Amino acid sequence: MHETKVPDQVDSGQITRAQWLALTAAILGWMFDGAEMGVFSMVGRAAMRDLFNYPNPTAAQENEVGAAFSIIIAVFLIGAAAGGVLFGWLGDRIGRVRAMSLSVLVYALFTGLCGFVQSPLQLGALRFVASLGMGGEWALGVALVMEVWPNRSRALMAGLIGAASNVGFMLVGIVSMGLNSTLAFFEATLNSAGLSHETIEVLTANSGWRLMMMLGALPAMLTFFFRIFVPESHRWEHGQQQGHTQGWKTLDLLGVVVGCLGPALILYVWLPNGTIAWRLIGTPIGLAVAIVGFSYPVVRYLTRQFESASTISVNKGTILRRMGLGACLSGIALLGTWGTTQWSMSWAAKLVQNANLSDPNWLERFPAQWTQIFVAVGAIIGTLIAAWLGEVLGRRITYALMCILSMASVLWLYQLHNHFGLPLLTAAFVAGACTSSFYGWLPLYLPELFPTRVRATCQGFGFNFGRILAAIGTLQLGAVLAKFDGFRTFAGEVGSYPVACSFLTVIYLVGLALICVAPETKGTELPE
Repeated sequence: MHETKVPDQVDSGQITRAQWLALTAAILGWMFDGAEMGVFSMVGRAAMRDLFNYPNPTAAQENEVGAAFSIIIAVFLIGAAAGGVLFGWLGDRIGRVRAMSLSVLVYALFTGLCGFVQSPLQLGALRFVASLGMGGEWALGVALVMEVWPNRSRALMAGLIGAASNVGFMLVGIVSMGLNSTLAFFEATLNSAGLSHETIEVLTANSGWRLMMMLGALPAMLTFFFRIFVPESHRWEHGQQQGHTQGWKTLDLLGVVVGCLGPALILYVWLPNGTIAWRLIGTPIGLAVAIVGFSYPVVRYLTRQFESASTISVNKGTILRRMGLGACLSGIALLGTWGTTQWSMSWAAKLVQNANLSDPNWLERFPAQWTQIFVAVGAIIGTLIAAWLGEVLGRRITYALMCILSMASVLWLYQLHNHFGLPLLTAAFVAGACTSSFYGWLPLYLPELFPTRVRATCQGFGFNFGRILAAIGTLQLGAVLAKFDGFRTFAGEVGSYPVACSFLTVIYLVGLALICVAPETKGTELPE
């Protein structure tokens, strides 16, 4: 089959209105994506205490809250992995913009519905559906921007992707702080609206976590902007004209359904009453089922393309190996974040609670919020620097450097601090910059591994399947929290949170070994 060259519009040297609109849409999507990820880190502990009815939890109840918190995070990560494949598939078949609109609508509406739940099970179910859309938006936004903007702008675009997500993460802390400061105003407003006293009490209890979740529905309005103003990727449109999208079949999505059964099995065996034997058996089986199911749509598409003698610049075996590589590189970054810095907000709140302060200062009134803001500001800076370093030093050296700095910064945060204050927040800022720097590097590197016709699906698999690997690690952390009770950090802090999070930093050593076998893509163009 003869294949014409893609029109070289994006490298013409002149930035167009269409490119700015595509970038604006993607940045807004990523920003609310980050807010969606950050909202549960902020309110999750309060939500679990509310739903379990533990106003003043004992040590045993605190471990139960931590275990439930980790399970819902794992459910969210698993759903994001499935959503990355599902919406990535849609993006390669129906276009980046239409699929992105659907993904934002899904995560916005179902996040808002989380404010009405009555049990942890209901919350976990809605978080799963919301994460489907969140996982899809990342891959679609990356594909759209990288295909619309010039090759010379890739490093800047990658940095903006990571920064935008962390701006959303930071906004959650600011909004939560403002909400807590104005709960009395909200109570009066809701009362004037005619709501019953019981309903108002439910909505504003435990720092108003339900109201925070309901605010998550606001990004749904972005879908109208996407559909009306944002142009489609001309690379995708060119591929559609060439017949490249015809190889995607709806029946292949059964693989994603089957793939979800694997993580479900993993989640089941890691429930608090699970045994070590079942975990050792169920985890590898579930992981294998997930790999086969989630990769099935890509394998079937590539098989059809090669059977029809269609030209693809990267061969089938290479694409599949790079999907696996992308999943592992992403999994290390995601596990490092979700297993360490994402717990820092809960840890900060616990430090202040344990201190039992009679007159808290302006920082101590909102420990979780301030911690999230400092982590997010650091992350914004870290993602921009990482993308720039990836372009200057090369992709592999930069990844190795990020692993080393992430391990050191997390150990500094958790091992050398035992009370809440500016020193801890400074360490949180540095840890946020280092551990989140990967999210400026991954959108630079992953698109360079795959050709246009499978880019959204394959990078969606690579980044979001890493969430399953991170979910396994997060489940382990939740399951072993109680095992670390009584352990002390170097600073003398007794508690499971800092010791368990410090333990997980060994994952960065795996990253150092893995990047040695990854291809260097600095200076290359996106494969067609």
